[in-house]
Amino acid sequence: MNARSLHVRLAAWHAVWLAAVVAVAGVLVYFGLRQYLEERAAILQRQRAERAGAVVAQVGTFDRQRLADELTTRFAPEASGRFLRVSGADGAVVYQSGPPHDQSFDPAEFPPSSRRTGTRRIWFAAGIEFVVATVPSGPGNPPAYWVETGESMAPAFVELHRLLVSLAIAFGVVAVVAVVGGILLVRRALAPVEAITVSAERITSRNLSERLPVPPTGDEFEHLSRTLNRMIERLDEAFLNNRRFVADASHELRTPLTVLRGELENLVQETRIDPEFRERLGSTLEEVERLAGIVQGLFDIARLDAGEARAQRSEVNLARLVGSTAEQMLLLAEDKGVRVQCQASKDAWVEGDRSRLKQVVVNLLDNAIKYTPRGGAVLLRVGTAAGRVFFEVADDGIGIPAAALPRVFDRFYRVDKARSRDQGGAGLGLSIVKSICTAHAGTVEARSDGRVGSCFRVELPSCPAPETDPSIPAHRPRKE
Repeated sequence: MNARSLHVRLAAWHAVWLAAVVAVAGVLVYFGLRQYLEERAAILQRQRAERAGAVVAQVGTFDRQRLADELTTRFAPEASGRFLRVSGADGAVVYQSGPPHDQSFDPAEFPPSSRRTGTRRIWFAAGIEFVVATVPSGPGNPPAYWVETGESMAPAFVELHRLLVSLAIAFGVVAVVAVVGGILLVRRALAPVEAITVSAERITSRNLSERLPVPPTGDEFEHLSRTLNRMIERLDEAFLNNRRFVADASHELRTPLTVLRGELENLVQETRIDPEFRERLGSTLEEVERLAGIVQGLFDIARLDAGEARAQRSEVNLARLVGSTAEQMLLLAEDKGVRVQCQASKDAWVEGDRSRLKQVVVNLLDNAIKYTPRGGAVLLRVGTAAGRVFFEVADDGIGIPAAALPRVFDRFYRVDKARSRDQGGAGLGLSIVKSICTAHAGTVEARSDGRVGSCFRVELPSCPAPETDPSIPAHRPRKE
């Protein structure tokens, strides 16, 4: 999953915000409960100190043993783990409880009485916190006695610790649920976008009649789908008008160009004209033939865009087709002093239009011979790999610059315009190759280091071979 995708970012934001809310709520609960427990402990200790003060006022301090017995009987500080102390107005200790049974603290370590009404917190070295309440007892101002009661906050903090652990576990669970739930919610919310994206990826210039799905959500997604469909409809109309214009123009230009070429050929053969004029007529005839080639290329592209290659299908042995075509073009290669080698497997069956597939071989091989210097070599390879048939044309001629590789299949694009024009190139041959490959559900790519040599690779879906028979031709029409 892409970490920068909208799914991940929305799910992450959802998880972060939910986790932050839970964390803030947990912190507030923890400190709120801690404050409540401390305040509650202070109130209880003050009430307990007031009751102890009433006992002191009732019993008096003349018989300290009786006072100690009475306080021990009523409050049991040692058994309950609490602190109890009675001091005189001068700070002298009249009564002080002993160490608790669990030995959790030493009463002797408590500081002297503050002789001030209120509560205070006392921390010991072991980290134990006590809440101590001090109240006056007896008549007079200042009072005759001060009563102090205290209790450790350790039991309450143990419960707080358990709460903190529970909150931490809950935070982890909520974080996981938030991430998983966020991903599911975001995926469900963006499902229309996924459907629109998948459909949009399938739409090309060849199937602009298709439309994107329109989710009946009544929200921005539905509006986006309808807007995109209207845009695709306008593009479809524009492409249709463009194809119609190219097809009509190329068709209409073929007849006058044919007539013009015939008239020029007759004039060139005329014996009564001046040699210099004949040379000019020859140059004009070459340009007319070049223009006729461009018109024929545009006409071929228009027919391919109309789906002609998809309509005429049969089983074709590409290995035999490449071999026979290479033999037919050996004379052209020999005139240029270029060696042509063919390495092809016995069978490499594809389904398609044989004449168009042969045009692919001719265009690629013609380009390789054209741009390979005398003494160079062109290698043809045909084989199968991963359920596909590949056809490669490699040469050791001039390379293709890296900046030009992405555009070599564009219409009318030429790497070296001056040299291509001198050699008769119009920039349509490779564009026709790509159109034929696309019509056959195949691909074509070009590779070059930019200095010497280039390689064009065509890949087409393979099909089952027909029954083995030496007499089977290079293609066999499909049985209806």
